[in-house]
Order: sequence, then C-alpha cells, then structure tokens
Amino acid sequence: MSTRNTAIFDLDGTLLNSLQDLTNSVNYCMKKYGGPSYTCEEIREKVGNGIYVLIEKSLPQGRSNPNYDACMKEFPIHYKAHMLDNTKPYEGIMDALYRLKEHGYHLAIVSNKFDAAVKKLRQDFFDDVIPVAIGESPSIHKKPAPDTVFQAMRELDVKPENCIYIGDSEVDIQTAANAGIPCISVNWGFKSTEFLKENGAAQIVSTPTELVNAISAVSYTHLTLPTNREV
Repeated sequence: MSTRNTAIFDLDGTLLNSLQDLTNSVNYCMKKYGGPSYTCEEIREKVGNGIYVLIEKSLPQGRSNPNYDACMKEFPIHYKAHMLDNTKPYEGIMDALYRLKEHGYHLAIVSNKFDAAVKKLRQDFFDDVIPVAIGESPSIHKKPAPDTVFQAMRELDVKPENCIYIGDSEVDIQTAANAGIPCISVNWGFKSTEFLKENGAAQIVSTPTELVNAISAVSYTHLTLPTNREV
C-alpha cells in the first residue's frame, strides 16, 4: 500500500480568498467595454474555468461580443496590478500548510488562473512552503484535464499513487478523477456543500483543521496536530 505523501491544491477558493480582486478586475473591464457591474456573489458563480470563460460569462454576448478580445487583453493587465489588494490566505491555511510540510508532505498548486499570476501568488504567499505552482497557459491543457496535475507530479518527482488533490469546485472533483487520485473538497471557497455533493464530492471538509485530519486519514500517516493553536 503506497503512502500518499503529496498534496496538490487548487488556488482560488481553496488556499486564497481572491474573490474581491477578481470581481474588481472584471468590473473594471466591464465598465471600460460596456458590460454590467457584478457583485462578488455573482462572480463567485463564474470562476473556476480560467479567465477566458470568466470574461465570456461576464461580457454580454460572450465571445461574440466585439470587445471580447480587448477585454481579454485588459483583464490580466489590471488583475496583475491589483491581485494583492484584498487577496489573502483563508484563516488557518498557513498553519495547515506548515503542519503538512513539517510532516514531510510534498506540496504543489495547480490552477486555472493564468500561469504568471499563479506563480506570482505562490511566491508572495507560499514561497517557503509550496515549491511548485502551475497555471493556465497555451502549452498545457487546463483543468479538468489532468495535465497540470501530472506536470506538478513531474516537478515534484512523485507518482499518482502518492498524491491527494484538494479543491473547492466541481472542476477540481473532475480533475482529480481524470488524474486517478483521491479528492478532498473544501466548502469555504466558491461552491457550497450542497453544490459539491451534487457534483460528486466524496469527502467535504469545513475547516483547515478538518482538512489536515482528512489528508492524514487518506495518507495512512498520522499527523499530530498542535493543541495551542488553530490549524
């Protein structure tokens, strides 16, 4: 029986609460190119499949809108300049990551956010705990294709039987299934518990403490949690 000693994480809605900055950048583009203004809750329903789909769902007439290409050029420029305005790790996530690292876990991020932003956010928030981060780019199929997950495995030099996947959406559930690895879903992100259940979530956790315990259980390796702080 192989030990699962590698945790591969989705980024937005799993590790980082980035919804306000994503909403602000969408609304900047909508204002400039004649689209509607959105609330964070409305944008929450549109994220998860990368910026091409996000803009398609946000702009009237989607990709048929004559301003779609201009919007696609504008969004990453604005977002890269403002992606640290409000974004931060969810409460307890940093302690959870450090606990996993202390117990010898290999950690990685795979995301449908564009690759330059994913790598910058990894560096800004997780540089000393997560060495690998892979985002959307023309050179690799995005989630739910398993390609970014397999690329993370190659960079970490681990095998699928060593890996667990953690995410907050139906895209993540599908990605893990396509990669042939277990998935733990979190419900503090962009999708509700009910939605995750409807989309086939096998296991759902509500706090970083529960997540570390769930990873420990799937890994066949017991992690001793701290008693004097919240993980």
